[in-house]
Amino acid sequence: MSRVVFGPPMLAFLPAISLSAFWFGGESALLAVALGLPLTYAVLGGFSKSRETAPGRDELTGFLLAPGFETHVRDVFDRTEGTGLKSALVVVEIDEFDALVAAHGQDAGDIVMQRVGERMRSILRHRDTIARLGRNRFAICLTPIMQLDLELCIQLAGRLQYRIEEPIKFGGTSLFVSCSIGICQRHRVPKDAGSSWLDCAVAALDEALVVGPSSIRAYSSDTHVHLDRTVNLMEDAASALQNGMIQAWFQPQICTDTGRVSGFEALARWCHPVKGMIPPSAFLPALEHAGLLQKLSQVMVEQALTALKSWDAAGLKVPTVGVNFATDELRDPGLVNRIRWELDRFGLTPDRLTIEVLETVMTDQPDEVVARNITALGEMGCHIDLDDFGTGHASIASVRRFRVSRIKIDRSFVTKADHDPEQQKMITAILTMAERLDLKTLAEGVETAGEHALLAQLGCDHVQGFGIGRPMPFDQTIDWVINHEAKLQDAPAIGRQRP
Repeated sequence: MSRVVFGPPMLAFLPAISLSAFWFGGESALLAVALGLPLTYAVLGGFSKSRETAPGRDELTGFLLAPGFETHVRDVFDRTEGTGLKSALVVVEIDEFDALVAAHGQDAGDIVMQRVGERMRSILRHRDTIARLGRNRFAICLTPIMQLDLELCIQLAGRLQYRIEEPIKFGGTSLFVSCSIGICQRHRVPKDAGSSWLDCAVAALDEALVVGPSSIRAYSSDTHVHLDRTVNLMEDAASALQNGMIQAWFQPQICTDTGRVSGFEALARWCHPVKGMIPPSAFLPALEHAGLLQKLSQVMVEQALTALKSWDAAGLKVPTVGVNFATDELRDPGLVNRIRWELDRFGLTPDRLTIEVLETVMTDQPDEVVARNITALGEMGCHIDLDDFGTGHASIASVRRFRVSRIKIDRSFVTKADHDPEQQKMITAILTMAERLDLKTLAEGVETAGEHALLAQLGCDHVQGFGIGRPMPFDQTIDWVINHEAKLQDAPAIGRQRP
């Protein structure tokens, strides 16, 4: 009601009020109305507005903030005790939000949070309560009902994910985000206290974040055990890196024109003395959480350059070795000087080192330090590979700006390409673009002879994958290269022999 009395609709009645005042009271009444109405409108309207904008709400989305939400959660927990009614808490976090803000600015981050809030509200019932718990985190308390099992909760989380991850328009472009979700049902709370309910939902979210982007996890009695194991994994990974147990393994890359080795990619591998091989998908996030990715980068560069010197000493021709650099590593202001010093120390020219950068790093507005480092490394003479091409949103302008010398076609385009015409069209389009931009190309994930042959026929310059050679420790690389070169020597000549 206050929005009508003190809002824009009231303006329609001002002429009638003024005329009535003049008709019944003359000029003095008109003057009183002219002075009194604006003052009354300002005072009472401001009071009304202060009442409508309740304290404890987020200015950007209008949702409850953490203190008010926690009070609401405790109230729902107490009201459902012994009633048979069921409820659940859902905690949603936007993945890699800091990277999005670094790439597109804080305005883009605000737009994303507003749109995500609107989309969640469109999925939920009007009685469900939404809160903004942090910079990129929301929480939902579902209104208690009689039927609410785990399957329904997961279906709801899936609908939320699907809606949230639709493109978001911003400044003439589209932003793509993903979200991780943690769920805790009311009856799963281990302690008889509403304050631990939200803690359990956050613990489920933490487990989802460990798994990777766009994951959903529900709280169970094993959740805290799993999180404890994650903490232990972080400690073990840090210790393994410090003690030299995380080593560079090398996967060969082949030139499609000559069949010869055109380089190796250095990949981090951890062989645990008790647990065996720990997958990178497990220990890399652990090192990231421990803030040790820069240390890992230093180890990988040193081992890659050591391998180059050893191949040279063995008389093998390995032109270059590639090392992956994540965004956090590229934010190191001392990166360029460190790489230059390492190359000088090993007596190697910059073109022997390839810097592999994910496509998602090369946005139109990357972090200033990241942009400066990539540009400086390219100007120094290092090769710049754009990794996982086709999965991100790097523009042609950014490819040219950062002196990219080669794009690596993501394995998702390569798989079964020899049997799928649509895959072939995508690869052909990428290769045509690369040719026009004078860029070399390398296809990842080549697993079959058919895929290898097709890529060579279409004009892809280099290939890499299990069909060529699996990642191997350094001590196996020399024999592998020698055996590969021998196969090339034994290969029959193609074409007619001249007399």
